[in-house]
Amino acid sequence: MQVEREIVVEAPRSDVWSALTEAERLEEWFANDVELDARPGGSGHFRWSNGEERHAVVEAAEPEECLRLRWEDDGAVELRLEDVDGGTRVRVRETSPEWSTALAVRALAACAIA
Repeated sequence: MQVEREIVVEAPRSDVWSALTEAERLEEWFANDVELDARPGGSGHFRWSNGEERHAVVEAAEPEECLRLRWEDDGAVELRLEDVDGGTRVRVRETSPEWSTALAVRALAACAIA
């Protein structure tokens, strides 16, 4: 399965990048407990209150431009940022055999603006 989404967040790219790469910011909108080393080769651990847990490896991290994670289930998510009038466009492309975080990308907007 592949999902592609995009959203314009009314915030500068630096704020959006922080919301995507800093554990405490990710805990505001994505998972309840996050550990993320947002460098190529770094690992990510995401835990939700319902007991679900996912692990990822950072394949690419170009500050304020692109973050790509490879999930343990062979899925992947790529987030690309670009400046647009009024904020930052976030383009999300995710492939996953079972589950898609791209569907929840709208929650990022609230976090990045806050």
